[in-house]
Amino acid sequence: MTLGQGRTIAFYAPMKSPRHPVPSGDREMARNLMGLLSGSGAMVTLASELRIYDKSGDAERQAILRAKAAHEIDRICTEIVTAPKAERPDLWLTYHNYYKAPDLIGPTVARRLSIPYVQVESTRAKKRLSGPWSEFAQAAHDAADAASVIFYLTQQDHQTLLRDRYCDQHLVHLSPFLLDHRLPEPSDRSGPMLCVGMMREGDKLASYRILADALAQVAQPWRLNIVGDGPARPEVEQVMSRFGNKVRFLGELDRDALGILYRKASIFVWPGVNEAFGMVYLEAQSHGVPVLAQDRPGLRDIVTNWDLSALTPPPDSGPEGYAQALTQVLDDPVLCDRQASRVRNRIANRHLAPAAAQRLWSTLSPLLEIPS
Repeated sequence: MTLGQGRTIAFYAPMKSPRHPVPSGDREMARNLMGLLSGSGAMVTLASELRIYDKSGDAERQAILRAKAAHEIDRICTEIVTAPKAERPDLWLTYHNYYKAPDLIGPTVARRLSIPYVQVESTRAKKRLSGPWSEFAQAAHDAADAASVIFYLTQQDHQTLLRDRYCDQHLVHLSPFLLDHRLPEPSDRSGPMLCVGMMREGDKLASYRILADALAQVAQPWRLNIVGDGPARPEVEQVMSRFGNKVRFLGELDRDALGILYRKASIFVWPGVNEAFGMVYLEAQSHGVPVLAQDRPGLRDIVTNWDLSALTPPPDSGPEGYAQALTQVLDDPVLCDRQASRVRNRIANRHLAPAAAQRLWSTLSPLLEIPS
């Protein structure tokens, strides 16, 4: 694809660089965006690897990060103005700006260079404008205000972006996407159920606990492969220990090894506590693996609905609701066959690279005065 041929894009992800060593959905989406832009013909440069992230609302850390960002701005601007004209960016694109990880660099650099500034996945949180993250929350709001365009990935984000939109700012829906141009080989669904998730305290561990408590209530025969690793692995192994060899821990796997599992998986199980969207859901569905997740705002944009609403249990139904849904799915292979076809069709139509590139460049081209 040559939609961006001849253009240079400066890319930045304040929360987690696409080169960060720890895997996550955030890193995967950042990599996908860079890949989509470069695959469309643009030259994409990673403008900075400075991580601007304050997990706990620490004023001292925020001050240090602000100082580092100021130095980084000067470094970037100096490098750009002394670079050959062909290597200077035509546009700055920031991925994931929010109150814990505001973009403290992009708006200033874009203003100094007089180039368009664009964001993908930006959130506004008014309630954070007071409290320990107040300054970072304001910085995230200011960065969002500076963007000519914000691409939102979920309807939940769209609601707050629309509510607090700056002037006539352009808000554009970009569906979360896989970098593939075509669907992979479908699963024959002859193998165990599959779960893919990092193992860390908080929401991820909460999902594992819900899953374990639900599995304890499922009477039908089942087996489960778990892919993932992290500091909370001992806790995950403990909550799953009651099931013995019905659960197999495979650790962290690369894309090819995970693809082998997807091509055998019968059902993808992951409750998705507070998931923004979750790339693993897209990967599973691209292989025709039905997904069983709770009914949560971010997931509604990417998880294909079942024929029966009871198969998307609300969070307040807890492990019991999840167990009831899983029991029903395991009891009805015809339902699973139908869902397997539906999920692949949805991914093909909405969540692959060609559709994402067209949506992205149809908005970026006018900013760069590229004929569509």
